[in-house]
Amino acid sequence: MSATIDVADPGLYESGDPAATWAHLRATKPVFWNEHPPGRGFWSVMSYRPALEVYRNTGAFTSELGMRVGSDPAAVAAAAGKMLIVTDPPVHPQLRGLMNSAFVPRVVATLEESMRRVIEPLVEKALEKETVDFVSEVAAVLPAAIICDIMDVPQAERSTMIELTSQAFGASVGVSTDFASDCPMDGLDKTEAHSEIFLYYTDLVEERRRNPGDDVVSAMIRGDMGGRRLTDEEVLLNCDGLVTGANETTRHASAAGLMALIQNPDEWRRLKTGAVGIDSAVDEVLRYTSPALHVMRVAKRDVEVGGQHVRAGDSVVLWNSSANRDESEFLDPDRFDLGRTPNRHLTFGMGPHFCLGAPLARVELKVLLQVLAERVGRMELTGPVKRMRSNFMWGIDRLPVALTRDIR
Repeated sequence: MSATIDVADPGLYESGDPAATWAHLRATKPVFWNEHPPGRGFWSVMSYRPALEVYRNTGAFTSELGMRVGSDPAAVAAAAGKMLIVTDPPVHPQLRGLMNSAFVPRVVATLEESMRRVIEPLVEKALEKETVDFVSEVAAVLPAAIICDIMDVPQAERSTMIELTSQAFGASVGVSTDFASDCPMDGLDKTEAHSEIFLYYTDLVEERRRNPGDDVVSAMIRGDMGGRRLTDEEVLLNCDGLVTGANETTRHASAAGLMALIQNPDEWRRLKTGAVGIDSAVDEVLRYTSPALHVMRVAKRDVEVGGQHVRAGDSVVLWNSSANRDESEFLDPDRFDLGRTPNRHLTFGMGPHFCLGAPLARVELKVLLQVLAERVGRMELTGPVKRMRSNFMWGIDRLPVALTRDIR
């Protein structure tokens, strides 16, 4: 059966819960050759331990030939060695070091107050409505607003950037009026909105070269890369990577986490009563929702992965979502358990490419869960859920819900 399953088929993730398919593959072919498209393919790693091995074995695998199934080879070649997610040593640690200043725990902690200022009015507005699309009206707005903080986008331009970002990443309607711009970008599709974002950061880089500050853009501009400065192209590629990463993980984890709480009312009660700690709750939301379905590496030499002989040049795809449901690593893995411990999930990857924005995503989810637990009494679905058609992001495009105020 596994030979006929294409885990890169977007329909698998759009139509429903793929957990049974993952479980079957882990039990029968934890590492197998996946034909996609016919006549071509890659190695799919479905289980936790072999995925961990590949993440850690940077000597045998490269990130510079693409990090996702279906990447445009020309686009990958243009970004390789310049954009953090498609770089190898020695460039990767140098570039990561420049960008890391915006994501250290001390800096992220200072953003927590900003996150509350964003989330509280969004939740309050949702409580006043009969129904809201939680994706576009709440989940999409928080990461867009916080990335503006990290890049120090001027206050006068933030509403436009939040709206553009929401459109670029799929939440193009219903953005909170607290953040809607005076010049809305109605009619732009995702590609056009993303292009507008790129053009905006082109201008921002030019301005920061003249007037550097304490933001991540300025850090990249003035940083030393082995005796040289980053070019404008390198700075822009990594701005784009930051915007993409910051928006997709938190947005999808927030929406899917809310749906999991609705479907598991006992866990919602545990969260509200403080029966589970907020940090363990955040980790379980991240494990259970696993927004980034996969990460790809390419073998630089012949190597064994999970008992399979992988040849130099073969693509190896690590299905984080399946690894996070591995029975050998997680007890009763398909159960949503906010008190789960240990919880060594691979949602942010592992090894040198561990997600740069992981501390930020954790705090964003923490603040969201805290505000929901403080202010919301009851939550329920009010219409059909629309899932994304994607083999890269396991997400939700539309989540209609009714939130009822906690009147205790």
